[in-house]
Amino acid sequence: MKHEMIAMILAGGQGTRLGVLTKDIAKPAVPFGGKYRIIDFALSNCANSGVKNVGVVTQYQPLELNEHIGKGAPWGLNSRNGGATILQPYSSSDGEKWFKGTANAIYQNISYIDSLNPQNVLVLSGDHIYKMDYSEMFDFHVENNASLTVGVIPVDMDEASRFGIMNTDHSQRIIEFEEKPAEPKSNLASMGIYIFDWPTLRRYLVNDSAKDRLLEDFGHDVIPSYLDNGENTFAYSFEGYWKDVGTIESLWQANMEYLNPEHPLNQTRNTWKVYTSNPVTGAQFLTEDAEISNALIVDGSYIAGKVKDSIISQDVTVSKNAVVTNSVIMSNAVIGENCVIDYAIIGEGAVIADGAKVVGTRDQIAVVGFFDKVGGPKNDGEE
Repeated sequence: MKHEMIAMILAGGQGTRLGVLTKDIAKPAVPFGGKYRIIDFALSNCANSGVKNVGVVTQYQPLELNEHIGKGAPWGLNSRNGGATILQPYSSSDGEKWFKGTANAIYQNISYIDSLNPQNVLVLSGDHIYKMDYSEMFDFHVENNASLTVGVIPVDMDEASRFGIMNTDHSQRIIEFEEKPAEPKSNLASMGIYIFDWPTLRRYLVNDSAKDRLLEDFGHDVIPSYLDNGENTFAYSFEGYWKDVGTIESLWQANMEYLNPEHPLNQTRNTWKVYTSNPVTGAQFLTEDAEISNALIVDGSYIAGKVKDSIISQDVTVSKNAVVTNSVIMSNAVIGENCVIDYAIIGEGAVIADGAKVVGTRDQIAVVGFFDKVGGPKNDGEE
């Protein structure tokens, strides 16, 4: 059976800039918005766009990500004609095969893609927060008879030098690609979203493997090679909300933006749902002493203190007289009595002992890792 388009989500990155939050889990598995994980957005976009076959390429610390995705049931991907498949590095007669880059990860999974016999392959990053209808980008790709369509988003010119920039003509044909240019010529930044005509990409990757093996990365290697060879390459401009949450500060900021009911992610909550996989838990409980304003409180939480401008995830405890402001508290964390938490991200299962303080600033967010403990008998003198 031939498929018009399948998706490959690249979810193997370590995400070193997220520090202790990715010490034991892959970046796409990092929690977001109280009940989601970052990869939920790419998976939900696939489900909502009618993409039924999704390969998820993992590598770094994949256990929690694998358990979260399973067979894709929460996203409706476990249907008769679809499925979610976890793809990990494997050994072969050629030796160990760790993925060397985005294009190399696709090359090493050629047999999986061929088994689905697609005409086009949608390649996605698993570490961005956004809602996007890939079917509209696919229509644009087909209308232009493109070998490659790159998803781009306009950014402020003074930030363009941080991105891979696509320079286009009046028809949105890409005529030049610049990786993080010092003096950018346009503000169309690559979103790391690609639709490839599969027979064309397959030919490039196979031929390269038989020769120099230079095509390891899409941005650095494949796109310039396509342009040099005159392939039909277009830019599809996306105007919606898109956030790269690759740093502590950007992850915190995206969570804080999500608190706004008028935020684009919330405005479409009923028409473009984000699906996830979470354990069933009880309702949240607020004591008569609890004070809450501008906060998102998820199921199973117990609040006896003060919470303001913060996200409280599933099964979190905020004890009596504790004050939580401007912070993200991930699931199963415990905030003890009389604690002060401000401008912070508290990891899953972390314990903040009675009286301890975790205080950052808007420019330097304080972070506590998963299952870490702050304060208490084992850390006398620590705040």
